[in-house]
Amino acid sequence: MIRDPLGAFVPGTACVVQATGDGPLAGTTFAAKDLFDVAGHVTGCGNPDWARTHAPAKRHAAAVKALLDAGSTLVGKAITDEISLGLVGRNRFEGTPLNPKAPDRVPGGSSSGSASAVAGGLVDTALGTDSGGSVRTPAAFCGLYGLRPTLGRISCEGMMLQSPTFDTCGWFAADGEMFARVGAVLLGAPIGGPAFSRMIVATDCFAIADEPVRAALAPAVARLAGAFASVVEAPLATGDILEWSAAQSLLQRAEFSATFAPFVEAAVPRFSIEVGTTLALAALIGEADLVGPKAFRAEATARMVDLLGDDGVICLPTTPILPPPRDEPFSALMRSVGRIVELTAIAGLTGHPQVNLPLADHGGIPVGLSLIGPKGSDERLVAFARDFPAA
Repeated sequence: MIRDPLGAFVPGTACVVQATGDGPLAGTTFAAKDLFDVAGHVTGCGNPDWARTHAPAKRHAAAVKALLDAGSTLVGKAITDEISLGLVGRNRFEGTPLNPKAPDRVPGGSSSGSASAVAGGLVDTALGTDSGGSVRTPAAFCGLYGLRPTLGRISCEGMMLQSPTFDTCGWFAADGEMFARVGAVLLGAPIGGPAFSRMIVATDCFAIADEPVRAALAPAVARLAGAFASVVEAPLATGDILEWSAAQSLLQRAEFSATFAPFVEAAVPRFSIEVGTTLALAALIGEADLVGPKAFRAEATARMVDLLGDDGVICLPTTPILPPPRDEPFSALMRSVGRIVELTAIAGLTGHPQVNLPLADHGGIPVGLSLIGPKGSDERLVAFARDFPAA
């Protein structure tokens, strides 16, 4: 079992699988969020009653197998927020992984252990999942490269699905070169493609960010501008940008309520207050409540397609807030989750790829800057992240 000074791995769980190939990731190591199946091991999903009521996996998840076949060795299952319902990284049952870049702050979730392990140098890369922001948020909070891919771009076979029309498989790396090496394996294609020529700086997204975030990102945005032939400042939304997160929240909650309802009925599981409350409120959502959000989703997606074309990217803060303190009270953390979704909802609602670039900090606390690209531009976003200088 790997030495774990960060509390990044599921306690008491030894899960080591040697590489099965000698490919482009030979000699590297990775962690898998405890939502990915590993043959012979229970996928615990951050909840003891889920682990108790589920049998060991019979085969590896597709993403786990891809990394093993490429020459990387799995060294452990990383902690996730409980049944992946969280964005700050606290798990009542398994603990809160350390944020190596800001030890007094949360690491972000729900791929908290994966980000912690990479940021702390325990592994070269790690698998995460992103439905409402669960790769992008910990990447931003821990100062890492992280991608939420185009919906459906990377296989989710063998990954616990929470909200099927939002769920994606992503990954983390501490440097651009490793980020691209892993990306080529998971995306199954060479990293590169036509360069983006336009950057739209989403003024409404920056406007709702806290002042320390805006101030930290201003120099990074100015640096990014030099990489594009055209840079314009414009609002992303035609109305209130917060309508995007309102629609995303209702749709995602309805989906994960349906996902977990059979488990709740059969196992009557123990939940933390935040997860139990979230599930209880989600169960009250009816079909009539989803008519408006579904229509809005189609409109928002069309808006993104129009703005991006084939050659554009949207620039925005990854999260509108700094990572909250580890000891922040429950009520304040719930407010923080609501703030985070204000911006992570955009790519999740519309199925677009989004990359976090670790280009800024506020007094040493990481601040993430994001680019959202056209659907299917994943390889191009990763290439930009690899080639743009970090400092």
